[in-house]
Amino acid sequence: MDRERRILYWNEGATRLTGYKAEEILGKRCQDDILCHVDHTGKRLCHDGCPLTASMADGTFHRANVLLRHKMGRQVPVSVRVQPLRAADGSIIGGIEIFSDNSAEIEALRKTKAMNRLAFLDHLTQLPNRRFLEMSLQTALSEFHVHQDPFGVLMIDLDKLKEINDSFGHSCGDRALQEAANALAGSLRPTDIVGRWAGDEFLAIARNVDNEILGGLAARCVGMLAETSISSNDERRISLSISIGAALCRPDDTVEGLVERADELMYRSKSGGRRQATTG
Repeated sequence: MDRERRILYWNEGATRLTGYKAEEILGKRCQDDILCHVDHTGKRLCHDGCPLTASMADGTFHRANVLLRHKMGRQVPVSVRVQPLRAADGSIIGGIEIFSDNSAEIEALRKTKAMNRLAFLDHLTQLPNRRFLEMSLQTALSEFHVHQDPFGVLMIDLDKLKEINDSFGHSCGDRALQEAANALAGSLRPTDIVGRWAGDEFLAIARNVDNEILGGLAARCVGMLAETSISSNDERRISLSISIGAALCRPDDTVEGLVERADELMYRSKSGGRRQATTG
C-alpha cells in the first residue's frame, strides 16, 4: 500500500483468505472498509488503531491479531504483520501488510483453556475440584506463614446422601449434590473458595477471618441448606442438610493437619445430630 493506504499489490494468498480477487481490490483504500478490520472488542481499526498507519508513522514493525470480513460476509481471524516500505533514500513511501489465517492458533488456545478449566472443575457440581482446592490451600498457607494473612477451612458433609441414593436413586443424589453446591456458593462471600472435596464432602477456604467470622459463615451455610430441598422422581420433597467443621489456621498447621482438624470437627457435628456446625 502507498502512503494513502491505497492497495497496490494483492497476491493469491490474500484472495484465498478474503474471497476478493486482485481486480476487485487494487486501487481501493483500507479506509473504504472493504475488509472491515476489527479487533476482538469490535473496534474498527481502519479508522482508529490501524497497524499499517502506526508502522508508517514510526517506521517500525507492527503485529496484531484482528478479524477481517470475507467477501461472503463471515469474519476470518488473521494475524497481521506490517512493516514500512522505504524508498532508496530511506523515506517511507508505504507499507507491506502480510496477513495469515489465525483460526488454528485461536482454536488451539481455546482448547488449551478448556482443558485447563476441566482439569480444575468438578463436572457434576461445576465447582472447583479437589486438585484446585489443594493448590489453593497450599497458597493460603504459604501467605499465612509469610504475611500472617488469617484464613480458615470449612469441611462440609451433605447429610444422608447414601440414604437418598438408596431410597430415591443416584439421579436424585446427583441433584442433591448440585443443589448443595449452588446453596454453598450463594452462602459464602465472593472472596471465599468452595469446591467438591470428595463424594458427599465439600471444602471451603475463607480468608481474612477470625473464629467468630468463620463460625458465622458456617452457620449461614447450615441455615441455607436447611431451607433447600429437591424433588424425587415421584415428586416427593427431599429435604437437605449439612454438617460442618470449621477450623482456623494455626501457626504450626500443615495443609494435611488443618484439613484433618476440620474433618474431625465435622464428624463432631454429625455425631451431635447433624444439621449444625462445630468450630475449633
